Amino acid sequence: MIKLIKIRENRSFAEQAANWFHQKWGIPLEIYQESIHDCIENKNIVPQWYLAIDNGMIVGGLGVIENDFHNRKDLTPNVCAVYVEEDYRCQGIAGQLLQYVCADIKEQGIDTLYLVTDHTSFYEKYGWEFLCMVQGDGEPDMTRMYIHQL
Repeated sequence: MIKLIKIRENRSFAEQAANWFHQKWGIPLEIYQESIHDCIENKNIVPQWYLAIDNGMIVGGLGVIENDFHNRKDLTPNVCAVYVEEDYRCQGIAGQLLQYVCADIKEQGIDTLYLVTDHTSFYEKYGWEFLCMVQGDGEPDMTRMYIHQL
C-alpha cells in the first residue's frame, strides 16, 4: 500500500529524497538538499516536499517551491519535480500526490498553486487549468503554466 508523507514530518527521508529527486531531474544534489533542509528547519510554508512510499522505498514525489525556473516570478508558489517511478505509473499516485499537496498547502493558508509542464491534458484531470505560456530559465521554447485554486 502506498503511503503519502510530508518530509517535514518524516525527516529520516530527507537525504534519500534529495538523492532520489536529483537522480530523476538532474538538478544538482545540493539544491535539493538545501531546499529539503529549509522545508524541515525553517518552518516556512514554502518550500515543502512530499513522497509516495511503498515498503520504505520512494516511488513518487513532488515539491512546492517559490519558482520552478521560469520568468514569471509573480506566479508563486510552484509545484515542482512531479515524478512517479515507471513501474508505479497509471495507478493514480501522481493524482494522489497532487491532491495531498493541495490540501496541505491550503491548510497552511495558501489558496493558489502554479505548475510548469510540457504535459497537456494530464493535470486538468486533477483540477489544474492552463494559465499561460512562460519562458523557462535557459530554455529556447516556452512552457505551459497551470494554475490550481485551492
